[in-house]
Amino acid sequence: MNETQLEQLRFPIGKWEKPGKANLTKIKKQISFIKKFPNALKKEIAGLSEEQLEKKYREGGWTIRQVVHHCADSHLNAFTRFKLTLTEEEPTIKTYRENFWAELEDGKNAPVKYSLQILQGLHARWTILMRSMKKEEWDRSFIHPEHGGEMKLFQLVSLYAWHSEHHLAHITLAKKG
Repeated sequence: MNETQLEQLRFPIGKWEKPGKANLTKIKKQISFIKKFPNALKKEIAGLSEEQLEKKYREGGWTIRQVVHHCADSHLNAFTRFKLTLTEEEPTIKTYRENFWAELEDGKNAPVKYSLQILQGLHARWTILMRSMKKEEWDRSFIHPEHGGEMKLFQLVSLYAWHSEHHLAHITLAKKG
């Protein structure tokens, strides 16, 4: 497999592009996608056997099960970052090693229904929070020590709408493989 093919498997919808300014029309669409994500994920994995949940979207990638659990882990962190940013002045967030989290027992072997339940409740609350935000709050920022410093909330919602679609595409690829 060449580098181009590997990149297409790693980023089936393309890489995330960081927006430069807040666009409320785009933000509303991103919130809507985030709201619908748990149901889209549930539909995408419906009826998969335990064996199918162990399929990977690429060599060296995660299993479908690990992708589902990663989404719960990652989106919990994003929700926390939103709340910290809305309640503190430019907080420095805590990073985490997502690849190591995916290799822990719960990430490798727990039933996917647990993470689907987390995502249902989490996205319901996250949607309420984001829909309540004032225009100026989307420009609030936090410091991410690993990814270039400052990130604004309008960029974070863009990232997580992309993240949701990105991992749905990974699951689709794994199911075909």
